[in-house]
Amino acid sequence: MTSATRQPETPAATVPPRLIATDLDGTLLRDDKSVSARTVAALAAAEEAGIEVFFVTGRPARWMDVVSDHVHGHGLAICGNGAAVVDLHGGPGTHRFVKVRELARENALDAVRLLRDAAPGTVYAVEQTYGFYQEPAYPKLHMEVPDLLAPAEKLLAPDAPGAGEPVLKILAYHPELDPDTFLTLARLAVGDRATITRSSPSALLEISGPGVSKASTLALCCAERGISHKEVVAFGDMPNDVEMLTWAGRSYAMGNAHPDVVAAASGRTVANNEDGVAVVIEQILADRS
Repeated sequence: MTSATRQPETPAATVPPRLIATDLDGTLLRDDKSVSARTVAALAAAEEAGIEVFFVTGRPARWMDVVSDHVHGHGLAICGNGAAVVDLHGGPGTHRFVKVRELARENALDAVRLLRDAAPGTVYAVEQTYGFYQEPAYPKLHMEVPDLLAPAEKLLAPDAPGAGEPVLKILAYHPELDPDTFLTLARLAVGDRATITRSSPSALLEISGPGVSKASTLALCCAERGISHKEVVAFGDMPNDVEMLTWAGRSYAMGNAHPDVVAAASGRTVANNEDGVAVVIEQILADRS
């Protein structure tokens, strides 16, 4: 397949895009976490044509090395599902936090308590700007060794190690529940105390501050640049992308996307392993010329 397919009623099809916002895992990255040569070329061509490219991901800043070599111009990325805007210039270990939208510890503790009651067996990890902490029973889901093992209540206490460092999100894992069932249950249990989403195929939830999402932080970044939502083209594949795809003037669900993402997006492209983001960028640039 050589061209993206999209619904003809896509609302912003006639508005020239000024910014491309793309998720990483399952979207821009192939399943082996590589960025294909075709995608690298497409990103560079978009920037050369004056279209900004923002990586918008659930990943923490320290996991952004996979795309640090492919930032152009501004060098900014939205990490942690909107909890941080990070300057990727400088390379591994030197990322600078430009904006932080933290999860208040009292909200995090409320979420932990409510979700423990609603889904017994839930275990937690705490993601901070520079630290990662987890409960002893939390499984090895990540590419790192935690800075501390302790119950979530202690990890989030006022006198906990790293207490002066912002909490970006907490991670909640359940060993038995269906992922979508767990997400629905958690949203009902926690309510407006936090924003809850997921990007993993397992029952792993990502819990951020109230109103914090990829979409809301992207909207702030666009407002600072005088870019309207109609001038944004967005790409995603999992539930944590839904708000961003709904907000953007033009949006694409990957061929491998979750059904909720397909429903939210105004168009579709091919799967991440087939360079679906590059396919659309190439078409956008061809239409411009």
